[in-house]
Amino acid sequence: MSTSTNVVVLDNGGGLIKAGLGGERDPSAIVPNCLYRPPASKKWLHPNSSGEQDLTSAAVRRPVDRGYLINPDLQREIWSHLFSSVLRITPSHSSLLLTEPLFTLPSIQRSLDELVFEDFNFRALCVAHPPSLVHLHEASRRPSGLLSKAQCSLVVDSGFSFTHASPVFHNFTLSYAAKRIDLGGKALTNYLKELVSFRSVNVMEETFIIDDVKEKLCFVSLDVNRDLNIARKSGKENLFRCTYVLPDGVTYTKGFVKYPDQARRYLALREGGLPSSPLVEAEGDMNCQEIAEQPRTGRELI
Repeated sequence: MSTSTNVVVLDNGGGLIKAGLGGERDPSAIVPNCLYRPPASKKWLHPNSSGEQDLTSAAVRRPVDRGYLINPDLQREIWSHLFSSVLRITPSHSSLLLTEPLFTLPSIQRSLDELVFEDFNFRALCVAHPPSLVHLHEASRRPSGLLSKAQCSLVVDSGFSFTHASPVFHNFTLSYAAKRIDLGGKALTNYLKELVSFRSVNVMEETFIIDDVKEKLCFVSLDVNRDLNIARKSGKENLFRCTYVLPDGVTYTKGFVKYPDQARRYLALREGGLPSSPLVEAEGDMNCQEIAEQPRTGRELI
């Protein structure tokens, strides 16, 4: 493990933890902020990004609910695995930059302080609001841009449990003017589970699988009327039609997109028009259960 003094950057979200060391361009680790238990196991395990785990019908425990820490003991266990096995750092020789949601209650702040200093013995702690960091990052990317000159912005942060619209002035978030709605990625995942379960196959217990479907196949529409008209078409005329192969627990332990080119066809759409050249659908078949009859239903969420 590293023994040198370094700065650990930790974005402790309700769905994912993004962590790394200060000075790095991208996070070193992006892991789910939860523990899971497969139906055939009695132990709670740590998810990872290797793709070798069978997460079918797995039970989930999360330390964060609606954006706020509710289970410090579970968060301690997840952080301990993150620092020792993933980042491989020594907390007592490191400082921590931690993001904190807006409107966090003082009792939750005290619980985080106890985790950082009493349980992990970090040398120092800096707590920052995500909108301030986003503003600072964008301003540093374009030193001569409008954002750097104006020194103010409106940051819309849509996370796992909620969405914040926060004004930022001179790198400080104006908390008294921030607005929050309890709608985030978790609500979209749950709605997508209902749509797929009603139209194709029951996936109400498959949170990890539907999360993967949402991240790989759904996108934000820039022309809602046009995209809805395309999605209503059948056969090859439906440019959004895409096949997702479900895990069978033997050959495949993780779902995947059968034809990756299909998931990128929406990029070929010109503003207000259709692709300039037809796209050929790959041939072949697999002896797996697939979701294909109601393609890309996630776009109905927009």
